[in-house]
Amino acid sequence: MLNAAGIRVINPILSTVAQGYQQADLIGAALFPRVPVEISGGQILEFGKESFKLYNSRRAPGGATKRISFGYLGKPFALFNDALEAPVPREFMRDAKVMPGIDLATRAVMLVMRSLMLGLEVAQATLATDASQYDANHKITLTGTAKWSDPNSDPISQMDTYKEAIRSTVGIRPNTLALSAQAFSAAKTNAKIRAQFQYTNPDSVTAEMLCKAFDVKKLVVGEAVTSDDSGVISDVWGNNAILAYVPDVPTSMEVPSYGYTYTMVGHPLVEEPYYDNNAKSWVYGVGFERVPVLSGITSGYLIQGIK
Repeated sequence: MLNAAGIRVINPILSTVAQGYQQADLIGAALFPRVPVEISGGQILEFGKESFKLYNSRRAPGGATKRISFGYLGKPFALFNDALEAPVPREFMRDAKVMPGIDLATRAVMLVMRSLMLGLEVAQATLATDASQYDANHKITLTGTAKWSDPNSDPISQMDTYKEAIRSTVGIRPNTLALSAQAFSAAKTNAKIRAQFQYTNPDSVTAEMLCKAFDVKKLVVGEAVTSDDSGVISDVWGNNAILAYVPDVPTSMEVPSYGYTYTMVGHPLVEEPYYDNNAKSWVYGVGFERVPVLSGITSGYLIQGIK
């Protein structure tokens, strides 16, 4: 069994494991990268076109220095405090005694993180696909021949229009495109897109090929699904696409971005394991205080009804 010294060693190690946890089918971080916050509530630091403006910094001797301000305090936010536990039965610890105890503990933490991260993905997708968050110039619902599933549609030309809407508003082109699984399916089978690659790879169109065709730096496909109590499966990202500007390496909430996931410093945090005598198990709990926010909505564009 673990002793107190073992617990003290495992706790920070497992927190590092949790903080580095990633899942290939989850794409929310591409639109809402994590940035640390030190309080559980406050106001979102939002960015408008002023954050992308070129200012004249030149001054004459003795002249006044111009003053600028990036971002402004916008809508309030409050971190959601999520927590789950996973037990490691004492029998497993006994049967696995030839292996380091950290292995089973890591598996328990990874199981919890998978559920917590799926919950975060749903929150991020819900926010990003909420049409009420966008103004009329930064959203569209495709109909008729404009749908990518229609052979007469031209997704590449459409995407150029959406990118220009962002550039003309904030002065910078979007660099990230998030496609739902349905949108990805419609794009890679679209007649005009397939025609772009008929002499290079006629068999299939990949995400990497679409990234080049749409001329964006990053393209991600949301494959995550959820199941309700009756077993009905739903796509987390629905039938949508989101075009956005997100910094390559965001260092703090002060850097202009379409969105962020405000995350309490040190989270996700693996709590000290405790022994449940009734279940004869060591229990590993993970706490995760975070909330996704839209911090620069005019640097994003929502496309709905794609397929």
